[in-house]
Order: sequence, then C-alpha cells, then structure tokens
Amino acid sequence: MRKSIKRTLALILALLMVGIAYLWLTFVSSFGYNPTGELPTIDEDETYSVFVYGTLTRPWVRWLVTGRAGTSEPAILPGFRKKKLDIKPDPDASVAGEVIEVSASELRALDRYERLGVRYERVELTLQDGRSAWVYRLMEPLILELE
Repeated sequence: MRKSIKRTLALILALLMVGIAYLWLTFVSSFGYNPTGELPTIDEDETYSVFVYGTLTRPWVRWLVTGRAGTSEPAILPGFRKKKLDIKPDPDASVAGEVIEVSASELRALDRYERLGVRYERVELTLQDGRSAWVYRLMEPLILELE
C-alpha cells in the first residue's frame, strides 16, 4: 500500500514538472522560435496597443507570456470575422476582443508567444473607435506556382 502511494505521488510530481516545462517552453523560452524575414521594428521607448481576440484575452495567459496580466478594455475590429485561431477579412463582420497596452519587451514576448514571422504576422489595423492597434494574424501558407 505504501509503495503505491509513493508511486502515485512520484507520477503526480513528474506530470507537474512536465506541465511546468511545457508552459515555460511555450510562453517564455525562445527555444524553437527562429523568426525569418523582416519583422516590424520595436522602439524601446514606446508603448504599444495590441488587439487580442483569443487566448491573450485571458489575464493569466498574458501574465505567463509577459510577466504581468495588465489591464484590458473591450474593443471591436471591423471588417474581419474570427475563424478558429485567426481573423479573416469580411466587410460585413466585426471581431470582439480587447486592447492591451504593452512595453517594447512585452511586445517582444508576445511576438515570441505568437511565433511572429513563423506562424503569425503582426499587422497594424484600425479599430472601430478609430484607434490603431497591432493585431496578430495567421500567416498565409506559401503556395509555389509551378509552370
């Protein structure tokens, strides 16, 4: 009986450690993130508005990614519709989300989380209230035309 309790505790501890390692690798680590191409420049002295519409609307995810949850305010992005993990142009639709304000280092952390230049692109779009904000969109797959 005592051995089974020890094995169960060891298994729980191992799973917890694997979970923590996964979260660190996904949200904090730069391992596995090798951006390609030209990325938008980041000015160290600026703060940036970012429109979020998915996992980053959750304060605990922002805390894991940037080191602080920060505050957010509701916002609408017109001319797009949400499709799974992305937004697609649609002149008759709009996407509800939130705007967060981040520092240069926090924006770099968001870029790493979104795998900027690998999986997502960061584009500047205009919100319904006229403000400009950065928005992460899935990159279109590269289609090679064969002759």
